[in-house]
Amino acid sequence: MARELLILAMTRMKSGICTAGIVAESHPESVHAWVRPVKEFGTLLLGDMTTAGGQVVRVNDVVSLNLLHPRPDPVHAEDWVTDFIRQPPRILRRLEGEKRADFFASHIDRSPARVLVEHSRSLCLVQPTDFWADFFWDHYSGKYSARIGYHLDTRFGQAADAPTGLTVTDLAWRALGREWLRADQPKPARPIQTLRLNRDEVRERLGAETLYLSIGLSRLYSGGYPALIVGVHPVPDYSVEIDYTHP
Repeated sequence: MARELLILAMTRMKSGICTAGIVAESHPESVHAWVRPVKEFGTLLLGDMTTAGGQVVRVNDVVSLNLLHPRPDPVHAEDWVTDFIRQPPRILRRLEGEKRADFFASHIDRSPARVLVEHSRSLCLVQPTDFWADFFWDHYSGKYSARIGYHLDTRFGQAADAPTGLTVTDLAWRALGREWLRADQPKPARPIQTLRLNRDEVRERLGAETLYLSIGLSRLYSGGYPALIVGVHPVPDYSVEIDYTHP
């Protein structure tokens, strides 16, 4: 069935991409229910989240997807098998401006520990009270990484924090980090670049009042389900050109 989904994650994975968003269905902890579209077989690819007209779906797009049936597992309770072939995604509109700001403020997860500590579900939206961002780029090897560390409100408990940082797979944030590294590149250029920014520095660069994070649990890896930052949502939003060949 065709459902409207507000996309809150478009991410890079080793063999493809992952996407997730929220549907207009109530949920006791995340306000509205999360959905992670997956294929019946195989990995989700960039082409699966591209419209018939060739436009790649982005975070903040409201899209129509043909959700076939839920396929939850004990951790990834939000998985829905989706038909991307007969009914490619259609972008209906974008969430922008005050509506976007109001949405994030009203959809902070009430129990993020269910995701980050208990692993009883796998997607949540949080508003950190403090955070930092870190970028690393080795121009010789091509290795590039982006991380964000954060602390949440104390009522959620220290176990939900990530003071040492989580890997960021958000395609837009990773593209922004590359832009910042290029802009900060010294003369002569160094083969390895690093950039670490505290909360105030990130907010100043973005011109942002606040920042929200979509966090998701990965598939099974080394006996666990590592948490990843799958969406970075400053308010106001930022724009960046994404090079999908170098995510």
